[in-house]
Amino acid sequence: MGKTAHVFMVEDDHNFGAVLKSYLEIHDYIVQWVDDGKHALKEFRADDFDICILDVMLPNVDGFQIAKEIRFVDKNIPLIFLTAKTLKEDILKGFSLGADDYITKPFDSEVLLCKLKAILKRNESGEKTIEKDEFGVGKYKFNYPHRILNFEGGQRKLSPREAEVLRLLCLKMNDVLPREMALKKIWGDDNYFTTRSMDVFITKLRKYLKDDPSIEISNIHGSGFKLTVN
Repeated sequence: MGKTAHVFMVEDDHNFGAVLKSYLEIHDYIVQWVDDGKHALKEFRADDFDICILDVMLPNVDGFQIAKEIRFVDKNIPLIFLTAKTLKEDILKGFSLGADDYITKPFDSEVLLCKLKAILKRNESGEKTIEKDEFGVGKYKFNYPHRILNFEGGQRKLSPREAEVLRLLCLKMNDVLPREMALKKIWGDDNYFTTRSMDVFITKLRKYLKDDPSIEISNIHGSGFKLTVN
């Protein structure tokens, strides 16, 4: 990393929190530790952070609610959830909130350290997508918040999943969108069923964009998809 990363950590277990804070500080991170969810947003607003580590099970306000509130303040900050639960529903909920990773307790601190480094490096290099609301795709205009695809003579309202897939393709325009990244970001999993579901949405988007021959959504074998505008 080019600079010392500032970590915002919310963890109510005092013993675990103290150990994790010390461990990260030994490895040159600056750590702001909050032990109660009700104070989290106020503390987050008071400083600038590079990444958040949020325990899911917290008193007063849980980690998911804190993540939603943080997203209103900073749409792009990476999020890592910590949890003692392995319920699929919780994991999917975490990824639906834009989680970059989800770690189940107990875990190896070195694993967390490696994940922190990888996420921060990706963020610095620009691989982490920048929040953007409107895109030009050939002769189409795509408004992501309203899920509207505008074109000459009309517009189409996209479903939430169609809009999510198209947004990721637009953010990677003329570059490969890794299939695994898209599946985990949108569906929270990359199993057979979510893979087939994504293929259906890709087919729909090709149909929606077919009136502009300069636009192509190609399947890159073994990698993912590529939205190309010539």
